[in-house]
Amino acid sequence: MRFLLLCAFSLLAGCQTHSVTPPPAPIAPQGRDHADLGVIRELASGRTLTPQELVERLAAAPRVLVGEQHDNPDHHALQLWLLRELAAQRPQGSLLMEMLNPDQQARVDAAQTQTRAGQPPADAFKALAWQANWDWSVYGALITYALRQPYPLLAANLDRAQIMQIYKQRPLLTGEASTTQQVQATLLDDIRESHCGLLPEAQMPAMLAVQQQRDRRMAERLMAAPTPALLLAGAFHVRKDLGVPLHLKDL
Repeated sequence: MRFLLLCAFSLLAGCQTHSVTPPPAPIAPQGRDHADLGVIRELASGRTLTPQELVERLAAAPRVLVGEQHDNPDHHALQLWLLRELAAQRPQGSLLMEMLNPDQQARVDAAQTQTRAGQPPADAFKALAWQANWDWSVYGALITYALRQPYPLLAANLDRAQIMQIYKQRPLLTGEASTTQQVQATLLDDIRESHCGLLPEAQMPAMLAVQQQRDRRMAERLMAAPTPALLLAGAFHVRKDLGVPLHLKDL
């Protein structure tokens, strides 16, 4: 389904705006028969927004969360469009990505420095030690764009070693919003479903801890990043009722 889940945290303020270019036309086969194909809908009210209204609202927010379906090329095209349009409204402070781990940050910083100096890496995939499980054919254009920008491109995820440590020894998760029984039960149900019910029940607490610690890390990185900050992550991570927004409340 071709839509982005957007979550903005701010009080809206007036500012001088620029005309927004039309969003890219859909190319993915998913969602072709959906009634809202190409429609921007404000979920709280059900009202339809124009691209201009969407960009102006998000441009006023210090922090924006954008959810994606990882293998949907339309989502990545829309993300690139949104970054460009937001930068035309006001300077962007930072871009954070679930797809980047902390152990890649030094490589990202070096590639950005080289690119800004007019000497971009010949092979960005290799230079960044890009993880093969994130399809470069859909992420490459956005990464190439981000490396050219004056604002930092930041890792928002956990390293593999950190994930394994959480799996072995679950840390205490603090805060009220993210630790309710309803939130954790819903997350556990999703983990079971996403693994087709094949995971042993004994592994479920560790899997839940990893999921929530990843969301907590994204929230921490988003709060620490230069503003206006934009986070790109899987749609489930940015759900207001389950993901990063709950952890923002708990920080």
